[in-house]
Amino acid sequence: QVQLVESGGGLVQPGGSLRLSCAASGFTFSSYIMSWYRQVPGKERELVAAITSAGGITTYADSVKGRFTISRDNAKTTVYLQMNSLKPEDTAVYYCNADRRDILSIYYYWGQGTQVTVSS
Repeated sequence: QVQLVESGGGLVQPGGSLRLSCAASGFTFSSYIMSWYRQVPGKERELVAAITSAGGITTYADSVKGRFTISRDNAKTTVYLQMNSLKPEDTAVYYCNADRRDILSIYYYWGQGTQVTVSS
């Protein structure tokens, strides 16, 4: 049974920091690209950051470059998102995503999401 369980969300003041975690189980974590997405009501879910299966390559949305860092620990089957210098516009539900594709199939999993609220 595939599970992606996010944690670490909450309420933080502008300029503060949070670290999100996504604990994965039920699939071969080290073979998957892992990503964080976020969504606010009325808007499409957007990619925040992604990291390749071995962790060698990362990519970020322009809006979070220099403030957020994605990392992974394949031994712990966990992906992280360190969020610094948070802004009110970072307020959203943050989702963890696992993605693997081969010539025959696409494997795509979502977590349940964790709320991040940036407000004074």
